[in-house]
Amino acid sequence: MKFKDANGVPVVKGVIDGVITSKDGAKSKFTAIRSLEVESINGQALTDLTKRSGALAACNILNLVLGPLDLNVLGLRVQLNQVVLDITAIPGPGNLLGNLLCAVAGLLDGGLSGLLGQLVTLLNQILAALGLGI
Repeated sequence: MKFKDANGVPVVKGVIDGVITSKDGAKSKFTAIRSLEVESINGQALTDLTKRSGALAACNILNLVLGPLDLNVLGLRVQLNQVVLDITAIPGPGNLLGNLLCAVAGLLDGGLSGLLGQLVTLLNQILAALGLGI
C-alpha cells in the first residue's frame, strides 16, 4: 500500500485480492492494483474527523499584554490595571472570518495541504518499515 495526496484528498493505492461468486455458485479469484479515496479512519468518517480537528484547531491571532498604566495629564489622573487582549480565530462551518484568518495565519507554515503531505509521508514510511509499500 501507498498513501498519497490527490489534490487535497487522501488516497491509498494498493493490491486488492478478492473472490467473485456468480449466481450459479462458481467462484473466480482476482488481483488488481487500485487507488481508492480514504473515506474513514478506524470506522469514523473522514469528514467527521476533519470537523472535529477543525473545531480544535483554533488559530491564535493576537495576544497582547499591557502592564499597569498610570497617567497624569494636567491634573487628570488615569490609572489602568493590567490589560490582556487575546484574539483567537475559530474555523468551522459558517465562521467566515475565523476561516479566513486561520487560512491567512497558516500561509507561512504550509496550511492543511502541508499537514496532509506530512501525514502521507509518515504513513508511507510506516508501510516501508513494515515491508508493505508499493
